[in-house]
Amino acid sequence: MSKKFTLGIEEEFQTVCMDDLSLKAHLYEILDQDKAYFAEHVKPEMHKAVLEVGTHICENIDEARQDVIRLRNMAAQMAADQNQYIAAAGTHPFSSWTEQLMTDDPRYNQIVNELQDAARSNLIFGMHIHVGIEDRNQALHLMNQARYFLPHIFAFSTNSPFWEGRNTGYNSYRTKVFDKFPRTGIPEYFESAAKYDEYVEMLKITNCIDNAKKIWWDIRMHPFYNTIEFRICDVQMTTEETVAIAALVQAIVAKLDKLMRQNLSFRNYSRSLINENKWRAARYGMEDKLIDFGKKKEVFSKQLMLEIIDFVDDVIDGLGSREVIEGIPALLEKGTGSKRQLEIFEQTNDLKAVARYIVEETNKDLDVQLPWLVEEKQKELIVA
Repeated sequence: MSKKFTLGIEEEFQTVCMDDLSLKAHLYEILDQDKAYFAEHVKPEMHKAVLEVGTHICENIDEARQDVIRLRNMAAQMAADQNQYIAAAGTHPFSSWTEQLMTDDPRYNQIVNELQDAARSNLIFGMHIHVGIEDRNQALHLMNQARYFLPHIFAFSTNSPFWEGRNTGYNSYRTKVFDKFPRTGIPEYFESAAKYDEYVEMLKITNCIDNAKKIWWDIRMHPFYNTIEFRICDVQMTTEETVAIAALVQAIVAKLDKLMRQNLSFRNYSRSLINENKWRAARYGMEDKLIDFGKKKEVFSKQLMLEIIDFVDDVIDGLGSREVIEGIPALLEKGTGSKRQLEIFEQTNDLKAVARYIVEETNKDLDVQLPWLVEEKQKELIVA
């Protein structure tokens, strides 16, 4: 398969206190241990309680899985050195943004100065997936068509039902927080890369932005890399979920590319129609229906996901991702991160129990030993 379908995955983790599992600003002094290495793979974010990691450029999904696990292990160990855990959910169940420290950085200071509380309250945690495309015109057309699939991918990724101690009623409240930023959401259709460049240039010369990184759409052509960047997903609790979503995104791009090379194309739908599905995905996750615009009717989200798996079936062997893609139905049965968080809350009525579950799920495939799990295993051995 062509290198144009390489993968890069960025994950934003919560750093939480070991004592009460509340968000806690991690110390950036730990990044000084090896600046050359960490500068490439571990980055500060606008809030000090956010730790972002990013993989190498990965040739296939197996390489991406290895790098995701490696970086999670590294982040978990860095947090443990500061008496903290990493936790992966789109929002923290109970910590408030008003209590969090901001990163002193010229770029972030500029954003906060411009956007004020919209930026200060943007205490959210996402996952970005880059798929390599060498030609910008091809990338633009693939971006246009891939917009249709964003709500489906998003519904599968929902992992943020709580905000500041409240059950919001949404499966992804993270996106509602981010909606306060300008230039977010589903992008409109662009006829060509040249038309897109005209749009960016207009924003620059009118002092709306200083560079295209301040276009924060759910999908965008990256301004500095030859990639399409999918930005709509909540960060995932488990490595299995992260890898599954990345593989699905890569397969969708590869299938759309294949259709275009056969002089076929997937229909482009309007931003307003796609937004109807995005709202449903944010509100209900995978537990209700999305709209099949071709059939002009509602269809259960899980059924649409199975149809997407069938849609990409003829490209996944070339990508080496069949095993991962064929594991998605089992994840659908397990339920999204949001669904599982809500189940824990229904059982316990305790948001700290939800936070503890998030930490467990985030670290279960890693080398970190969680004290309460060690204690539970010791009790089981004594009883046995």
